[in-house]
Amino acid sequence: MKIAIGCDHAGVDCKNELVKYLVNQGFEVKDFGTNTTESCDYPDIAFPVAKAVCFNECDRGILICGTGVGIGICANKVNGIRCALCNDAFVAELSRKHNNANMISLGARVIDVEKMKQIVSVFLSTQFEGGRHQKRVDKITLIENSQKTRN
Repeated sequence: MKIAIGCDHAGVDCKNELVKYLVNQGFEVKDFGTNTTESCDYPDIAFPVAKAVCFNECDRGILICGTGVGIGICANKVNGIRCALCNDAFVAELSRKHNNANMISLGARVIDVEKMKQIVSVFLSTQFEGGRHQKRVDKITLIENSQKTRN
């Protein structure tokens, strides 16, 4: 499985630790940066990561900013992306089982890197349940597709 990962300046240290963790777990990782604590704008990172997942260049995506909120909002502007803000492993599990989330966002100022590793592990190992949940994901796709053209 190929994982896209990116962060703003608040998440650099956590991202670097997660990259090492993922590689040690046998995942292929594409790192979209940033690689410095110098202030940057999270949309500049979130958009390329989300596009990589959307266009199937990567199987899943992980984003990190201070709270995980802004970077996740940005990712969700890309059609086909279902990015879930996850502050614990339970939410990560259900985001996969029920919502078929293909990306997660994490907050470097909210949770520590060890907890992030647990969340990421659950996110990457949990399968979508389909069934009644598929109908709901299909409705999300219909909403996305209806936004492609405006009257």
